[in-house]
Amino acid sequence: MIAALVDLNPPGSYLHWGFILISLANFLVIVAMVVLFALAISLPFLRHHRRKAAAAAPAPLPAATGPGATHESGPPTPEEPVDPTLWTSRLRRLWLHFLPPSKLLPDSQPAYVANWIYVFGVLTLAGFLVACASGLVLALEGPIWWHTSSVGHFVNSLHLWSVECFMGFMAIHLWGKFWMAAWRGRRALTWMTGVAAFLVSVFEAFTGYLSQTNFDSQWIAFEAKDAMNAAGIGAFFNTMNFGQALMLHIVFVPLVLVAIIALHILMVRLRGVVPPIDAKPEHLDPALAPTEPVLTEPVAVPTEEALR
Repeated sequence: MIAALVDLNPPGSYLHWGFILISLANFLVIVAMVVLFALAISLPFLRHHRRKAAAAAPAPLPAATGPGATHESGPPTPEEPVDPTLWTSRLRRLWLHFLPPSKLLPDSQPAYVANWIYVFGVLTLAGFLVACASGLVLALEGPIWWHTSSVGHFVNSLHLWSVECFMGFMAIHLWGKFWMAAWRGRRALTWMTGVAAFLVSVFEAFTGYLSQTNFDSQWIAFEAKDAMNAAGIGAFFNTMNFGQALMLHIVFVPLVLVAIIALHILMVRLRGVVPPIDAKPEHLDPALAPTEPVLTEPVAVPTEEALR
């Protein structure tokens, strides 16, 4: 029923200017990417309300002590035993030191995140999740059924357009972070994992073209085999081997891409979202500001003899 209402599989149309031959769909996607990028850096972000409940809430009562004291908020929590000889204990303490829960799952962000250019990272992740879900459905029925079934046409088209959105949003995200110099502030690994995810996604899209099981994929395979041989990897990656291309597309490359994206998100949580180049200290969210005053002059620390 859904496939009958929404047709995402119309005949292809192409634009031809000199030596440039591009499908109309890809041309419109590129135009939409440029327009979205321009709008993201020019339009004001939606108004957002800051939560003031935490500031207005009364301070918690001090914990009761003594032999007859009771705890109003529940029984006391026993201290967690720590065995420094266990690798799990050392790993847990190391993890909590560099990535505490407040960083891993934050409930507030700096004020400069209220900008459209910061949205495209989440949109890229959303497109990737839809592409993975639709790809799983395609893999359940095999590599042929979407040519003969209306439901297969719909799922195949959903997979195609989710990949188009994924690659488009990722390109806009990459543009924004490049012009923002997102490798600043010890974020080089964050930047490198993002670039690696983009390059692996290009190869994943290429193996997807080879897995279409139509004349388009056959033409691409025959044309690409010469490039693979010229690059010296034709003996390892044969574009005319449909089984190899399909397994790379649905198993190996997605696993590598998931690992890189997970590492990229982990680095974003560890180092924080990169601020704009012209960001000022007052632009930071007060919830993330340090609670202790910043010392501008050196303070003399008394020695042990002076304390005695």
